[in-house]
Amino acid sequence: MTSFRLALFGYRRVEVDSAVAARDSHIVGLEQHSASLTEHNAALESQNLIQARAIASHEADLSSLSGMVIERERTIRDLTERLEEARACHDRGIASLDAVSARLEEVQAQARGQATRIRMKALREAVEVGRRAQDLAEAEAAASAPEMPAEAIGPEITVTANGNGDHAETSWEPGLFAGKIRLDVGPLGDFSQLVGFEDSIGRLGATDISVERFSEGRATFSMRLDQPVDLLRELESLSALDFKVRHTAPDNLILDVDEDGPERHAA
Repeated sequence: MTSFRLALFGYRRVEVDSAVAARDSHIVGLEQHSASLTEHNAALESQNLIQARAIASHEADLSSLSGMVIERERTIRDLTERLEEARACHDRGIASLDAVSARLEEVQAQARGQATRIRMKALREAVEVGRRAQDLAEAEAAASAPEMPAEAIGPEITVTANGNGDHAETSWEPGLFAGKIRLDVGPLGDFSQLVGFEDSIGRLGATDISVERFSEGRATFSMRLDQPVDLLRELESLSALDFKVRHTAPDNLILDVDEDGPERHAA
């Protein structure tokens, strides 16, 4: 408080009025400052409210994103498990398919062997019937014409036409075979050699393969070659047998198995 000097009837009015005016001015200034602070606080509270709402919205978004991430991780884990199961199932299927393929190849080999055995049995029976018929014909011929000497019967070699129904042309190139071919080979030591040689013929691209005769270790195969094939060279590379060429023609080939020679003699 400002000290006032005393006058005749109290304090000096001018000093008192000046002090009162200064006080009122200070009060007005304080009120204005308070109002300014109030407005500032209100603005801050408004900003804080906006920020709080934004934070709440961000927290909600974050919570939603967290839920989505968790769900995606769960989905990825499920898909991974399914993929592993599918992969294991695929591996089992491949293993089963390999086993079935191996079994099928075994069955096919057995079927080929069985078919060859059936053909061999039929051929032996046919040969036996033919021999008996020939003996009967010779006996009847001898009975009807005893003065005629019996002719010696040698091994029969039949030469057929080529695949087009015509005889081979003179311009045939030795080594190349095409069309209908008859192949005579022997002697074959056992049944497995016969089946193996038949498989070799099948691998070189021949079709309509059949065993026409199998007697005394020699087999006569009939086959068809749709394209010209170097038959001797292919048989040399595919067959496990060593053989020599006795006779060759455009539609007929005779091979003799070399049981003693370690090397192949067919070129």
